[in-house]
Amino acid sequence: MNSPADNPLDRILVLEMVRVTEAAAVAASKLIGRGDEKAADAAAVEAMRKAFDTLYMDGTVVIGEGERDEAPMLYIGEKVGGAPGKGPKIDIALDPLEGTTITAKAGPNSLAVLAASAEGCLLNAPDVYMDKIAVGPGYPDGIIDLAKTATENVTAVADAKGVRPADIIVCVLDRPRHAELIAELRGIGCGVVLIGDGDVAGVIAVTDEDTTIDMYMGQGGAPEGVLAAAALRCVGGQFNGRLAFRNEDEKARARKWGIQDFDRIYTRDDLVKGDCIFAATGVTSGSLLEGVKYRRGGTMTTESVVMRASSGTVRWIKGEHKVG
Repeated sequence: MNSPADNPLDRILVLEMVRVTEAAAVAASKLIGRGDEKAADAAAVEAMRKAFDTLYMDGTVVIGEGERDEAPMLYIGEKVGGAPGKGPKIDIALDPLEGTTITAKAGPNSLAVLAASAEGCLLNAPDVYMDKIAVGPGYPDGIIDLAKTATENVTAVADAKGVRPADIIVCVLDRPRHAELIAELRGIGCGVVLIGDGDVAGVIAVTDEDTTIDMYMGQGGAPEGVLAAAALRCVGGQFNGRLAFRNEDEKARARKWGIQDFDRIYTRDDLVKGDCIFAATGVTSGSLLEGVKYRRGGTMTTESVVMRASSGTVRWIKGEHKVG
C-alpha cells in the first residue's frame, strides 16, 4: 500500500472536488424544466470543465461524455486540470449531469457527479449497458452475487438483516426490460421503488438508511456503474456488475478498452481500486440530495456529498452562494 505521501489524492483537497460538482449543478439548474436536455447537459459540461482547470492536477478523463468524436468536451481521454505534466496524475470518472431527461422535465434525483482516483485505478468501462446489484455497508462480504437470482439475493440480505424478504425494499430503474425482475421481486413481497432515470442516485441510495432502500437491482449504463462503485467503496457497500452487450459493435468498443471476458462479473473493487474520492451535488431534489434552490435577495443554495475511501469519511455540505 502506498504511504500517504505517495498518494496523489493527498495533494488535492477533497472539498475542491465538491466545487467542481457544484459548478456543474448550478449551471444545469438554470435549465430545469425547460425541456432541452442537450442544453442542460452542455451547460453542466462547460462549467465542470472550467472548474477542473482551476485545480492543481494532471487529470485524465477515463469515463466521460463519450469518445472524442462523440463529445465536444470532457470526452474519454481528455486532459483536465490546471497543471498538465506537473501536478499529480489523477484519473477522473464523471457525469456532469446524471439525469438529463430528469432535469429537462424538472423531475427528482438529477445530479452532477464525479469520482477521482490515482492513475490506473478506475476501470475504463465502455459506454454499454451493465447488469447491476448493490447493497449498502454493514453486510458480510459476498452477500450479493449477480450470478444468483433476485430472490436468492434478497433472501440473503434479509437473513443478514434479520428480517423477512418481504421487508426488503429494492430500487429498480423503471424500464420495460425490468418487467420480469419487478414481477419476481413483488412476487416475494418486496417493496419496489421505481425511478424514471438517474441510476447513480439509485445505487447510492443504498448507502443512506434514511432512504429506506436496501438494495439496487437492474440494468443501466456501465460508466454510471463505475461512478456508483466509487461511492460504495468509500462507505463499504458492495456492488456486482456485468457488461450487457446488444450487438457486435458494442463488443468491439469493449475490446478497444482492453475488455476480453464479456461474461465477467465485476466486484466493486474490480471497478475501483485503491483510494478514491466521490462527489455529487444535487441539481433537482431527490432522495439523496436537495437540488439547487434560488432564494430572495440574490442567493442560491446547494447540497453536496463528498466521500473518501481511505478515511471512510462522508461529508454532507450545504452551500449558500451569491447569484451572479
